[in-house]
Amino acid sequence: MSRILVVEDERHLAEGLRFNLEAEGYQVRVVETGEAAIEAVASASPPFDVMVLDVMLPGKDGFTVISELRQAGQFLPTLILTARGHPDDVLQGFAAGADDYLTKPFDLAILIARIGGLLRRREWLEGRLRNISEKPGPKDVFTFGDKSLHFDALELRVRGQVFQLTLMETNVLSYLVQHEGKPVSRKALLEDVWGLHEDTDTRAIDNFIVRLRRYIEDDPTKPRHLLTVRGVGYRFVSSPVKAKE
Repeated sequence: MSRILVVEDERHLAEGLRFNLEAEGYQVRVVETGEAAIEAVASASPPFDVMVLDVMLPGKDGFTVISELRQAGQFLPTLILTARGHPDDVLQGFAAGADDYLTKPFDLAILIARIGGLLRRREWLEGRLRNISEKPGPKDVFTFGDKSLHFDALELRVRGQVFQLTLMETNVLSYLVQHEGKPVSRKALLEDVWGLHEDTDTRAIDNFIVRLRRYIEDDPTKPRHLLTVRGVGYRFVSSPVKAKE
């Protein structure tokens, strides 16, 4: 039974989420503050499988909570709930380490689908690492230039530096690597990686790619590996052709 941590200070909403998620077969714990969320994640045994995290909380807000958890080595798949759907706010969530987001007010069925998507993506990654995935994927370590992606450890290593990746970052990079050299549409990323439909705001994907470029590009303003395909999406190139001098 998957375990979900709900961090929500609006009691009626929190209890509604508990009731409906338990009806879906999940084990649910609810806390009301950012500080309580950090403590719950740190002390959970067995660990939680997904966290649903409101941004506007008393004390530490959701962005701070997820950022502190990531810094502490906790990479629990996280869906943030926010009343602020502006791209800058979404980008802030991804920059903190969120895997997905949903704006308030939201449809309960969509929230449940998003949680299911996070669980499926984690199972997909773990299954691939056990070599039981139906689709062939890259090896556990993929090296390009002076960089290496360690899918099993959720890490990117660049010239002695180690960047810890979130589950979402790992899944997106894995998908792009599997389709190396080919244009990958935003629609494909939404449906195949995030498990969502195209009615989702695609600007969130663009913001997510900006974050990934900060990891893998020597100059994120002039990407050579994660290229934009105008009007379509993105293309991953492991060995870019050097420009003629």
